Amino acid sequence: MSLLIKKLLLTLIFNSSLFILLIFGIQNSSNKSKVDLLFEETVQLPIGFIVGTSFICGSVLGSFLNINFNKKS
Repeated sequence: MSLLIKKLLLTLIFNSSLFILLIFGIQNSSNKSKVDLLFEETVQLPIGFIVGTSFICGSVLGSFLNINFNKKS
């Protein structure tokens, strides 16, 4: 398997499991809030869900970065 496919598969499995744990953990959360978007507001969601999904989205987007630390000057 190529390195890219392994990386995408690992990212998908890891973030999916985090999302499932987030769903189970938020079941009894009572602190709810709305998120202000540019033109509208979202429905009331638990604060932990908003923070958790932001973390997961950042993890997915960060996994696509390719940083090369080997500078040859």
